Amino acid sequence: MAEPEPPPEAKVYHDGCPGCAIEQRKEEHTGIPYNEFLFVAITTLASSLPISSLFPFLYFMVSLISMHSILFHETYILQKVLNPFPSLVQIRDLHIARTEEDIGFYAGFLGASYMIGRGFASILWGMVADRIGRKPVIIFSIFAVIVFNTLFGLSTKYWMAVSTRFLLGALNGLLAPIKAYSIEVCRAEHQALGLSIVSTAWGIGLVVGPAIGGYLAQPIKQYPHNFHEKSIFGRFPYLLPCLCISLFALLVLISCIWLPETLHKHKGLERGVETAESSATQESVESHKKSLFKNWPLMSSILTYCVFSLHDTAYSEIFSLWTVSDRKYGGLSFSSKDVGQVLAVAGASLLVYQLLIYRWVDKILGPINSTRIASALSIPIIAAYPFMTHLSGIRLGVSLYIAAMIKSVLAITIITGTSLLQNKAVPQGQRGAANGIATTAMSLFKAVAPAGAGVLFSWAQKRQHAAFFPGDQMVFLLLNLTEVIGLMLTFKPFLAVPQQYK
Repeated sequence: MAEPEPPPEAKVYHDGCPGCAIEQRKEEHTGIPYNEFLFVAITTLASSLPISSLFPFLYFMVSLISMHSILFHETYILQKVLNPFPSLVQIRDLHIARTEEDIGFYAGFLGASYMIGRGFASILWGMVADRIGRKPVIIFSIFAVIVFNTLFGLSTKYWMAVSTRFLLGALNGLLAPIKAYSIEVCRAEHQALGLSIVSTAWGIGLVVGPAIGGYLAQPIKQYPHNFHEKSIFGRFPYLLPCLCISLFALLVLISCIWLPETLHKHKGLERGVETAESSATQESVESHKKSLFKNWPLMSSILTYCVFSLHDTAYSEIFSLWTVSDRKYGGLSFSSKDVGQVLAVAGASLLVYQLLIYRWVDKILGPINSTRIASALSIPIIAAYPFMTHLSGIRLGVSLYIAAMIKSVLAITIITGTSLLQNKAVPQGQRGAANGIATTAMSLFKAVAPAGAGVLFSWAQKRQHAAFFPGDQMVFLLLNLTEVIGLMLTFKPFLAVPQQYK
């Protein structure tokens, strides 16, 4: 006669443990934790705004107005026409680049310094979040944004600008703990929504950031009637956008007072986590001591995540260059304002999708199937872009807006799905470190993507009359090949599925 199965182990809660308090709250309240999710959204937004806010004025900040920068800053074209002598229209705010050929090198290094700093420190911050808690790391990261983003706006030397950006990336360790926090603060059925909020808020920040930088940089020149040359904004022409972002981060920092901790803190941590966490994984106590680099479900999902991140970054770079380039080079001849409107609408669609639709997509398909389907659907959309050059007027506008919106929605589905796989592949005590490894790897891939995409786009423009995939068709073909590689990585034997999804 078979022995009866032992009854399920009762959950154990410990007095004074913040993680146990969160678990008890989740048992009592089965609904969506709107307050906590709102905090996740504004915190992620505050962290992502400084990353891309400098791109609209980066060339001006480093040195002179190059022909490349004129393409994106049309307001200076008239100056160039009226004054053909470059020395009279140079802007040497940091006094570093002496020729136009030098600008790309210095601007590129300044732009990449944030990612380099983040790549060095992300694993460390993840480990710290696993040791002392999510809340201290989140608070310190927001404080670092306030300090070093403001100092960047006050930079008068190139080394100071690079140093403050590097330190901003190195000391802003928010991404790893906020991902862990977003799934620990809610019940299992809402974890997909929590991670999608992180991804969406991050994406919105990368869209809103350049808008803030573009509209508020050099206020003396853009708004001469509102700002005086002898004011602080005349001395520091890039302080205003940085200051606005820092003030928003300050408000977020104040809101951290009401932020609950989610990490379990009591003796016998491994056992306590396994019995108290409502979304507990099936790993044993030994799994907490297992090396993350030997956890193939985690590492395979990180690899997939990095390939898709590489694709998304390259896509964003190429999309912006393609839409503003001249039609004779296979582009759409859009203005910077037109491109901004397309990106803004795409960002708004992400918000609607994340709030109303994604949770049902994850509930019906799960993270693996939703990632595969979204990746497969992205391929025909990307393939359709080069053929839009044959359209004009309303047909072009409708086609481009719809394609950009759908591509953004599919991209957020993929990133959120792979993030879920990462967080489900490890117990709570290792989530911070696991997300730190993912952030470091992603930062390296994202540092390579813009340079590679720029070189690829320049090369493609020189082969407009080639017989095999001319010009922009080759660009989007290579983008699709990257997407196909990412799709292949979602299948066995490349992807090892976490236990709960088998």
